[in-house]
Amino acid sequence: MRERNERLVLTILRRQGPLPKADLARKTGLSAQTVSVIMRALERDGLLQKGEKIRGKIGQPSIPMRLAPDGAYFLGLKVGRRSTELTLVNFVGQELAHIHKDYAYPTPQEVLAFVKDAVAELCATLPAAQQARIAGMGVASPYFLWEWANVIGIEPQKMAGWKGFDLAAEIDALVDFPVYLGNDATSACGAELTFGTSELPPDFLYIYIGYFVGGGVVLNGALYAGRAGNAGAVGPFPILSQTGEASQLIDKASMIGLERRLFARTGQEQLSSQVAAEWSPAEHEMVEDWLEDAIPPLTQLIVGACSIIDFPAILIDGNMPDTLRDKIVARVSAALDQMPLSGLIRPDVQAGTLGARARPLGAASLPLSERFMLRT
Repeated sequence: MRERNERLVLTILRRQGPLPKADLARKTGLSAQTVSVIMRALERDGLLQKGEKIRGKIGQPSIPMRLAPDGAYFLGLKVGRRSTELTLVNFVGQELAHIHKDYAYPTPQEVLAFVKDAVAELCATLPAAQQARIAGMGVASPYFLWEWANVIGIEPQKMAGWKGFDLAAEIDALVDFPVYLGNDATSACGAELTFGTSELPPDFLYIYIGYFVGGGVVLNGALYAGRAGNAGAVGPFPILSQTGEASQLIDKASMIGLERRLFARTGQEQLSSQVAAEWSPAEHEMVEDWLEDAIPPLTQLIVGACSIIDFPAILIDGNMPDTLRDKIVARVSAALDQMPLSGLIRPDVQAGTLGARARPLGAASLPLSERFMLRT
């Protein structure tokens, strides 16, 4: 019970910012004496620190407590289609350093070699006393990596090594702290929940548009991973075209579709810049063409999801410029207004706040959530 109450206090401070003892007692439902004991213990453990006194109110000035940035540290590994990245964050989610490696496609051996060197390099950026406060490492990776080969246009045997390969266990053998594995898009959702800056309802569907589209589900203020850790994996959602042709959302609303259009017309393999204003006219034309295909199935997904769980909000983010993400949000919202929503409450469509950083931050959020936050 004490551990649960400590997690409760840390979760509330993370979500709502610094609070004095009286406010924490009211929000937790715990007695003022119990909250005082918890706060002293967490401060002694280096997880909380005193803020500036709040004056100007009746009675004695109150002292808010806040999370201590150096209370704990976390490593987050993102394994992606074109690159892998390891990031180091502190207890309040500030990125302190990161290392990035590009490749043609991921292999287990290449990722493990990168992890071995990158972990040592990032840990060395901390003094010895702070290295001892590294509380864990999260790994955000797409599930079923070996199924990527045909989609990304390489021979299946080049990705076959991932089948049956336990990435978390192999990394665990290399490091001295616990390792946690999560789906990359689900982890991005966890990053929005843990480190994002927007006001969020307790329930929402999260859609992340990267090389492949994915997502996550938040219920009662906590990430819901599902039985196999794959809840909210929206990519396989079935889509029917106007001619009755069956496909999946991943075929229509992933960035790979945009890049294929670009390559077919210009021979250019990927967008030239992450700043939309600098894209060429050909790139802008490709974006419009891709949006025409992507928006209807995204809207179908949202209506279908809301018919199962009454989501009040949909968050859309992705590895793309903010201007493109905002355009997708606006067009999906407009498309929802044209859908038959009888019997449903129309959800609010919002933009996420982390963009390309969501997946490495999501990886780092896995040990943080597991060790210092409540699941609900």
